[in-house]
Amino acid sequence: MALTASSEDYLRAIWKLGEWQDHPVTSGELAKTLGLSPSTVSEGVGKLVGLGFVRHAPYGAISLTDAGRAQAARMVRIHRLLETGLVEIFGYTWDEVHDEAEHLEHAVSDLFIERLDGALGFPKRDPHGDVIPNADGSEYLVVPEGDALSSLEAGATGIIERVSDEDSDVLIYLRDEGLIPGAQLRVLSVSRGVGMMSLQVEGKPTRISLTSARTVIVAPTVEQSIDRSEEDEIS
Repeated sequence: MALTASSEDYLRAIWKLGEWQDHPVTSGELAKTLGLSPSTVSEGVGKLVGLGFVRHAPYGAISLTDAGRAQAARMVRIHRLLETGLVEIFGYTWDEVHDEAEHLEHAVSDLFIERLDGALGFPKRDPHGDVIPNADGSEYLVVPEGDALSSLEAGATGIIERVSDEDSDVLIYLRDEGLIPGAQLRVLSVSRGVGMMSLQVEGKPTRISLTSARTVIVAPTVEQSIDRSEEDEIS
């Protein structure tokens, strides 16, 4: 069944919200993500429920059915491969690719995406560190568990796993400060009252607002994980 571009946007947004939060997706969150009114989102979700792609109890959480997950995976895959191609082939910066990919994702064919995947060497992640799923909804790799940088306390260490691509201005700042996937960091201090934290990123000191830090997901380093295990044994 051919879906409208709008329905595809809904499914991809529901998938992505599920990746970036540990609670069920709500209509309000979906409306904010899509930039639409609550009434419009309610109507759109209702159509997807009728098509069997989404579950939504009145005033309850929104979730994908197996069929919906397969369709969402297809759109996420297309979007993230396009972002990767725009960076690797056409020289876009990581703050430019999200909007560009949104313009292209409904126009390209499945054959084009498979050829692009091969030309890029079958990448496992996009430029922001997000996993590129297979077309069937499965993933190439299991992403280590991580926490938002903003939730860490002084002394915590970790490796940046992924960064939200929603705000291009924040992406420019993060890139300039070296806060990119794969970078190692240590939290030097946190001033929650002021809304700032001090970091050491690949040996370079920097400061970041807690608001921006919420867009960065950090996995603990092996060293930190060992320390936690030892503390558990002692206690």
